[in-house]
Amino acid sequence: MNKFLKEFKERGYFYQCTSENELSSILDKEKIKGYIGFDCTAESLHVGSLLQIMCLRLMQKHGHRPIVLIGGGTTRIGDPSGKDKTRKILNDSEITKNIKNIEKILKSYLDNNDPKTKPLFVNNYTWLKGLNYISFLRDIGKHFTINKMLTFDSIKTRLDREQSLSYMEFNYMILQAYDFLELNKKENCSLQIGGSDQWGNIVNGTELIKRYSGKVAYGLTTPLITLANGAKMGKTETGAIWLDKNLLSSYDYWQFWRNTDDRDVIKFLKMFTDIDLKKINQIKDDDINKLKILLANEATSMLHGKKAANMAQETAKKTFEGGSIGSDLPSVKLSKKQIEGGMNLIDLVVVSKFLNSKSEVRRTIKNRGIKINNEIVNDEKLIISVEHFTKDNFLKLSYGKKKHIIIRID
Repeated sequence: MNKFLKEFKERGYFYQCTSENELSSILDKEKIKGYIGFDCTAESLHVGSLLQIMCLRLMQKHGHRPIVLIGGGTTRIGDPSGKDKTRKILNDSEITKNIKNIEKILKSYLDNNDPKTKPLFVNNYTWLKGLNYISFLRDIGKHFTINKMLTFDSIKTRLDREQSLSYMEFNYMILQAYDFLELNKKENCSLQIGGSDQWGNIVNGTELIKRYSGKVAYGLTTPLITLANGAKMGKTETGAIWLDKNLLSSYDYWQFWRNTDDRDVIKFLKMFTDIDLKKINQIKDDDINKLKILLANEATSMLHGKKAANMAQETAKKTFEGGSIGSDLPSVKLSKKQIEGGMNLIDLVVVSKFLNSKSEVRRTIKNRGIKINNEIVNDEKLIISVEHFTKDNFLKLSYGKKKHIIIRID
């Protein structure tokens, strides 16, 4: 088997391939271009997109050139895959802002120095914005049948649930197939990689290329990643795990990986770090907490840099082992005026974003889950005043054993 595909499988990235033997043979003979698409529906990607990013890194490692397609055009439509309802349609300025931020995140993960493997960034709005509807239907639409389109999961699931599916969304799979065709024509791109929910869209692209130009293209999908407890990767009780330090601190990102379920640690070391697979197999029976710290350090270094990872580890050590306050804990600033007048503990916890509702805070206090400066708080009516803050104008608020934040008076 081709070395790229072999490692792709061994790291747990593989789910389906359109013509695996053919693709393996091609990859043995030449270096190719392959693409992954990212719609820009939010200002940042979250950890649910990390597997796709790791696939791009693996392509570079094996000498292939990745194409990063930013869906400036398709974002204006909305992918129905895995969705129960139509996505909110963003305006042009929101999309432009999101594109810049997402490109910045992706560039931090990828090698931008080697001209042979340097990622090529493209925006599908450049070719979708000028499409002539009649010409598009005649030249592209004729290659698709409604019968087959209705069988794909992204469409079938919505219809089976009797949930609304707009004609706009119905066209998404044709536009994605057209993206692959455009990249095949302009960049000689012969591979598309995506999540398992994109299988139908990817197959449409390979078939469109064959019908339109007679060329052969390939599709490769990754599995849906779920945690050992059954939860979807990247979703936590406090929200998404963002890949932007402005939305999630390096410390919180480090903690996300440090808190990995024991059953997921080895799997995630293979999927989300660059550690050699032979080494992972050698250390797989080591102390589980040391392996979790290794995972947290490697994953955080990749996104935020080694210095930030080391600071996060040191902060965690001080916070959990020494009971003190680490310098890298996330913080929230309040005005002195807010505190001088007194602030109810419940409101303080809500401001910290540990919990989303006052009822949740009350339940947590009742269960002895909230601490102020390492002391359990039992009184939900407690008023936080200046006296609760240190001489350096901060206090430490803790939720459970693993979530801590510094409240500062500005």
